[in-house]
Amino acid sequence: MADTARARKLADAIQQIVATMLDTRIKDPRLGFVTVTDVRVTGDLQHATIFYTVLGDEEERAGTAAALASAKGMIRSEVGRGTGVRLTPTLEFVPDAIPETAAHLEEALRSAAERDAELARIRENARYAGEADPYRKPGEQDSLDEVPESAADQAEEGTEGR
Repeated sequence: MADTARARKLADAIQQIVATMLDTRIKDPRLGFVTVTDVRVTGDLQHATIFYTVLGDEEERAGTAAALASAKGMIRSEVGRGTGVRLTPTLEFVPDAIPETAAHLEEALRSAAERDAELARIRENARYAGEADPYRKPGEQDSLDEVPESAADQAEEGTEGR
C-alpha cells in the first residue's frame, strides 16, 4: 500500500530542491524565468512529475524545455542527495497549463461582463407589457367573479330548504 503522506513530503522536498537549483545552480542561457508550480510523486516513489511555468513567449518556453531536458541528470543527482531516499525518482518536466487556463477564464469573464452590460443597457428602456405587478394581492376582488363565493353558497342553501 502506498504511503501518500510520504509521497507528498517527498514531492514538497523535490519542489524546493528543483526551485533552488533552477535559481542558483543551472546557468543555461536558454533557461527563462521558470516557476515550479507543482510536483507529483507516484505512490511507489519511483517517478516524479515536475510542473513548471515560464514567463514569456513560445520561443522562451521551448528554450526552457530544452534547458531542463539537458540539466535533468544534474537535477536528479541533487534531488537524490537532498532527499536521502534509497532510490532517486526519475524526473519528468511538464509545462503547466495554468497560464493558458487563466487567460481563457479571463476572456470568458470579460465576455460575460460585456453581455451583462449590454443587457443592462437594453433593460433601461424596457417597459412592462401589462401591469407592473400582474399578480393578485390578498383581499382584491377578481373582476371575473361577479358574485362572491359566500353569496353563491347562501343562494344554494336557500333553494334547498324550500
